Amino acid sequence: MSEREKILARIREALRIRAPFPGTHGHDDQHHDHAPSAPRPAATHAREWLPKVGPTSEERLELFRLQSADLKTSFHVVAGKVELSAKLCSLRDAAGWKRIALHSTPLTSIARDALGLPALDVKPGYSVAELEACDVGITECDALIAQTGSLLITTRSAGGRALSVLPPHHLVIARRNQLLPDLPAAFQLIAEKYGSDYPSFISLVTGPSRTGDIERILVLGAHGPKELTVLLIDDGLI
Repeated sequence: MSEREKILARIREALRIRAPFPGTHGHDDQHHDHAPSAPRPAATHAREWLPKVGPTSEERLELFRLQSADLKTSFHVVAGKVELSAKLCSLRDAAGWKRIALHSTPLTSIARDALGLPALDVKPGYSVAELEACDVGITECDALIAQTGSLLITTRSAGGRALSVLPPHHLVIARRNQLLPDLPAAFQLIAEKYGSDYPSFISLVTGPSRTGDIERILVLGAHGPKELTVLLIDDGLI
């Protein structure tokens, strides 16, 4: 038997063994010598092996705060429009922002007015070079996930793919009612919100961009923003 025939024989053998279904960890899908069956519904017991999240809104907020600190995400809760505007100006002055980029939404429009800086509106036809020259990209998000300290963003909530990636600082403005407990809740939100019309880009942003490839030394800003800031507004106050 030639090497080619051996490789093809091993591929045929592998195709006869059903792969574990995502979420099962292989517990009930191993050692089956038959062809793959029809797709099954999504795993229903994910929360049994994911980290636990408290049932109350305050517990989720505190967990997100703790996760943000560990991830080096700058996280602030503001009470309303006035406090939001004041915090934005404080960040502007501390970092010396000269130019901002955003996509027009009710919350990012508040930021534009409060900061009073030249602003690039990221919409069809914008200049990528201009976006790269901006100090901060300001977006909304689909949800915050307490379990992991992550942001769930899509092309629609974050103004496309580049706005949350190219500027060195990514600033996200979210509402308190967008704080979800865990990853299953985030996936359920996406399914309910978009149905069959999924955005072309869905991402979980967990802290600023980083790498530890070289001598296990953590370096921020390796493949995207070096800084990530989340401003959370209490519900009903804006």
